[in-house]
Amino acid sequence: MSTGSNKSTLIGHLACFGAYCIFGFNIVCCKNISNAHVLTPMDLFCLRAMGATALFWLLSLFMPKEKVPLKDMGQIFIASMLGLFLTQISFLKAITMTTSIDTSITNTCTPILTMLVAAVALKEPITFKKIAGVLVSLAGVLFLIFNSVGLGGGASETKPMGIVLVVVNGLTFALYLGIFRPLISRYNVVTFMKWMFLFSMLVALPFNARHLVHVPFAQMESKILWQVAFVVVFATFVAYFLIPVGQKRLRPTLVSMYNYVQPIIATLISIYIGLDHLTWKKLVAMVLVFTGVWIVNQSRAAAPQANR
Repeated sequence: MSTGSNKSTLIGHLACFGAYCIFGFNIVCCKNISNAHVLTPMDLFCLRAMGATALFWLLSLFMPKEKVPLKDMGQIFIASMLGLFLTQISFLKAITMTTSIDTSITNTCTPILTMLVAAVALKEPITFKKIAGVLVSLAGVLFLIFNSVGLGGGASETKPMGIVLVVVNGLTFALYLGIFRPLISRYNVVTFMKWMFLFSMLVALPFNARHLVHVPFAQMESKILWQVAFVVVFATFVAYFLIPVGQKRLRPTLVSMYNYVQPIIATLISIYIGLDHLTWKKLVAMVLVFTGVWIVNQSRAAAPQANR
């Protein structure tokens, strides 16, 4: 592999790692916002969509202009529904109906679903290394979940519909990662994401605008407002800027493997604030997660990624 290809791959890994680290913090913030009972899942999604739309369109003013054909615009709309609208709404609703541990466990299906979708949509071969890597990381994240106190939050008990919504969250994001990589590769990240968020905002606002204008923002605790700001700016604008950077350079299964970074971040936050403590079991789990990512990166389907 050439030096340029190695550099491109490294950028892809760093982008995905950064995005999913932010998503790890996002889980904590969304649970706290949900537990405060001041914003509905649709309220929070609309705030995310409006904030990211404004930021991406503002940033696009300083970027080279790209023309998007009508045919591609239709595909971007579908990508928006799968990668943003359905993914975020199902997650935000699911955390109000499931316990933290059940959400984390069910969410581990995303890389497996992505591997299957990529095999069908992109003809990406399911290699032995890829299967082994996914299973090693899966073992690590499950080992971590069962040996951590966790951050609490969410529902006091899990409802069946909550599990369904977590699966919907994983499936829609897997479809987005597995199907739209060729489309994403044709455009600048800012161009792609400004249309993605605009479409999601236009679909969501008619259902929620009337309720959103009556949200008592002035009466919210400052820590909740700061967490909402983090979710909008970092967990939406910054993270969704980084994911397409990774998608352009890494295979869909490898991108989705970074989903397993989220419980590691949540565990580290728990340790930092005193709700959990570091043990050899957690260290072993973390090593397994990143070993699995490394194995998948070594699979033969991953080798030509930078040039495709």
